[in-house]
Amino acid sequence: MSPLFTRARPRPEPVVENLASPEVTFAAAALVMSYPDEQLLARLDTIESALDGTETADSFAPVLTHLRGAPLGELQAYHVQEFDLSRRHALHLSYWTDGDTRRRGEVLADVKARYRESGLVVDTGGELPDYLPMVLEFAVADRERGLELLERFRASVELIRLGLHQDRLPHAGVLTAICAHLPGPSPTSRSEVQDKFGAIQPMELVGLNNAMRS
Repeated sequence: MSPLFTRARPRPEPVVENLASPEVTFAAAALVMSYPDEQLLARLDTIESALDGTETADSFAPVLTHLRGAPLGELQAYHVQEFDLSRRHALHLSYWTDGDTRRRGEVLADVKARYRESGLVVDTGGELPDYLPMVLEFAVADRERGLELLERFRASVELIRLGLHQDRLPHAGVLTAICAHLPGPSPTSRSEVQDKFGAIQPMELVGLNNAMRS
């Protein structure tokens, strides 16, 4: 995955217990949550080295093992099945709050406006602007605005985290690491997400394409 934002704004990196910095965590997460390609596989050692010696490394270990454990074609098919075809793990953040509604278009337009306000040159590559790896890269390039977006879509991020843990996907720890850099503890259930962060889609709509999963 090539950089989408062409100007970074360096900021001091706070030490949060023994976690990797937000910039390192978000940059690594943006890579491993994206559609896998040869470029990603070539960067796995670099990602691991950047996280080495932190608690965050443990969160990323399963997905790094996963990405090293199969041929590229199998990794790509797995990603498509779990993140593109399965709504349970959809990586487009506004899906979880607005679904396929008219309001979602307004939300996406607002996300694009946030990118423009940053002064960064953004190449979405044909992807929707609320795609989680893209938002994470934005948080690396412009921490203030990027964190605001992640907090705005906190419910979505937490629901993805819960779904990945429930289905035992190797990417689950990555979402846990992301949430560790957001304010407050993570919810432990979907109902708690609703209580803490507001309206989300009904469960029957989120799971519509997965009725036969279990």
